[in-house]
Amino acid sequence: MTAHDLSNWQPRPVPQREPLAGRFVRLEPLASARHGDDLWLALQGLGCDPALWDYLPYGPFASRAPFDAWLAANAASADPLFYTVIDLASGRALGLLSFLRIAAKDGCIEIGHIAFGQAMQRTPGSTEAVWLLARHAFDDLGYRRLEWKCDARNARSRRAAERLGFVHEGLFRQHMLVKGQNRDTAWFAIIDGEWPARREAFERWLTADNFDAEGQQKRRLEDLR
Repeated sequence: MTAHDLSNWQPRPVPQREPLAGRFVRLEPLASARHGDDLWLALQGLGCDPALWDYLPYGPFASRAPFDAWLAANAASADPLFYTVIDLASGRALGLLSFLRIAAKDGCIEIGHIAFGQAMQRTPGSTEAVWLLARHAFDDLGYRRLEWKCDARNARSRRAAERLGFVHEGLFRQHMLVKGQNRDTAWFAIIDGEWPARREAFERWLTADNFDAEGQQKRRLEDLR
């Protein structure tokens, strides 16, 4: 079914609380009791990324109790639906991300609330975590559109979206108030007609022969599209 043939369109299933396995990471539905210790260390512990919370609508957390309450609320939510990212090499939880704004009747879904600890940033696992959700949305659930949105000032997120193959669609000016400041929101998306080329690039980039003995990439993801 393409964007030009919707005669048999049916609302898509909503994602369920089920793990998604990759080569570098496994995504598990967030469980605050099981993942809390690792996530506290990854996101708030010694050596954590000082800029991690700059553009998120919550955090940083001054103590463990409000952090645990935040995790518990996220774990109970169906939209956003949060996943913990488990590094397969260490078995540790190193970050979070979610599906959100799930519009099953339109086949539209978003990836967001991305909080990757310092140890996970700029690793194959960080790319694979997004790939696992994208593949699940398009290939398993049959969605037509996958969105990525961020504060327009968030240069890291904008660069990540473009590297991952999301197309910049525009700027929503004065879209939100976040932590008492105006947020202009940059919108990005991949649509189903673009997905096969994106999928092939992800699959080629994630293969073992694209990495040297030190784990460094041989070819960039952008160059494989």
